[in-house]
Amino acid sequence: MKFEALRDFLEEKYQQYNQPGFIENDPVCIPHLFSKKQDIEIMGLWASVLAWGQRGTIINKCKELVVMMDQAPYDFIMNHKSADLKVFLKFKHRTFNATDTLYFIEFFKTFYKKHESLEEAFLQGHSKSAMNVEGALSGFHRMFFSLEDYPERTKKHISTPARNSACKRLNMFLRWMVRKDKKGVDFGIWKNIKPSQLVCPCDVHVDRVGRKLGLIDRKQTDWQTAVELTENLKKFDPKDPVKYDFALFGMGVEEKF
Repeated sequence: MKFEALRDFLEEKYQQYNQPGFIENDPVCIPHLFSKKQDIEIMGLWASVLAWGQRGTIINKCKELVVMMDQAPYDFIMNHKSADLKVFLKFKHRTFNATDTLYFIEFFKTFYKKHESLEEAFLQGHSKSAMNVEGALSGFHRMFFSLEDYPERTKKHISTPARNSACKRLNMFLRWMVRKDKKGVDFGIWKNIKPSQLVCPCDVHVDRVGRKLGLIDRKQTDWQTAVELTENLKKFDPKDPVKYDFALFGMGVEEKF
């Protein structure tokens, strides 16, 4: 497909899927249950980390967590007593279990005691002049596992470019927090990372469609693949390349493209 035709095609599909109706059946509906910034951040991170498998199951599991936190995640995390944590011993989604859940709660509590926004955890390794969020993701990984006696098993749930992971879930979370447009799917509540620095979340659907459209050449799917895809998308919109995640994911899931 020629450049102009592909650009117009992606733009059309972006407009088609970047709509309020997209929210209901996507994990992004979980942070949309809240208006407080910290609630959006906490449940946004959790929803993105748990986002593998069927979307309906992911959404139900996240809602289960919300109920366990009395419908007020930030308030619960900052004010809970030890006895309140017993209910989380039953929580499980795929390989994410009670140990992981309790560590997430401990990290959030420790972090929010010192910081107002989770954005600050991603700014540790980030530079305003950086090409992308590689440093932000690596810095967040280091901070997330900076607590004493963190469970080694939880490392499989928080990816890092340092291990050459495509970091699909965290890139999706950053898209939610950083991007802002008039459609209302993404929140745009973080201001220190530019949309042009985001990296496209590269899941199986996006990867498959991206390859069919000639946007990915690399054989494997890793960090460099996600960067390659994003750099190609920048040719169509250098300021907001990750908006095309809607197009690639939508075509992959809804249209089996």
